[in-house]
Amino acid sequence: MTKKLLFLLDTDPVPSVFDTVVGYDGGADYVIGYGGVTPENVGALVDGTIYTRGPKEKQFTAIFVGGGSMVAGEALFKKVKKHFFANFRVSVMLDSNGSNTTAAAGVALLAKAKPLAGKKAIVLAGTGPVGMRAAAMLHIEGAEVAITSRSKQRADAASQAINDRFGFAPAPIEAIDNEARAAAVQGAQVVFAAGAIGVPLLDEKDWQNNPAIELLADCNAQPPLGLGGVEAIDKAKERHGKIVIGALGLGGLKLKLHRACVGQLFENSDQVFDAENIYAQAKILA
Repeated sequence: MTKKLLFLLDTDPVPSVFDTVVGYDGGADYVIGYGGVTPENVGALVDGTIYTRGPKEKQFTAIFVGGGSMVAGEALFKKVKKHFFANFRVSVMLDSNGSNTTAAAGVALLAKAKPLAGKKAIVLAGTGPVGMRAAAMLHIEGAEVAITSRSKQRADAASQAINDRFGFAPAPIEAIDNEARAAAVQGAQVVFAAGAIGVPLLDEKDWQNNPAIELLADCNAQPPLGLGGVEAIDKAKERHGKIVIGALGLGGLKLKLHRACVGQLFENSDQVFDAENIYAQAKILA
């Protein structure tokens, strides 16, 4: 049988071990990783995937674009797709920093818990790759979205980048500390914490008695967590009358989603997995 080959094109110097393991768990027979891949040097790699197998065998070759930077990943993803033409193409997936699958898992679980349409949602630390993708997916659900950053300039830039990619601009909010973020979540029904590992974003006292907040999700699995009073293992757990989801609570769905998308890459040769259809798959799996 024709082997399923997954080429991991990583924008970081060393290919991701995490993405390699999940590539195998998703059904690839071999995962071949390349580090330091850029739009300038990716051409020969793409050519190797599209010119080596016949039309009926191309579905067994696929490309995964990864790395720590979503900005770099998007540029590489765009360049990869530009090399495709006619039947000379293979399926490709973008998940830099795990941002598409992580954000999709978190928002899908929130949407499963309660309808999000018409609700005010705020993404804390929303200028990173997971936060920006989560903002877009919350918008897909019909929420009114805002993002915070310690820097107004970064918040503005992220809002513009989201608008350029998804056609809507979340409200940018400068929130330099926990006190400012506590003020920012006033009136919001949904809080999604997308900060870096070990960075607390909101104290428990600032959400537990907030009558507006209904749903909270935190992507940080390593103490101190992003949301005080939320446990990493929480999965639609009720705390203080709110539904909370911790990083490990959404992590199971994130891994299941990542594996499922990799498996689907080998079903035909023309699939393109990015935020929108990864999120659609997350809703099915949730």
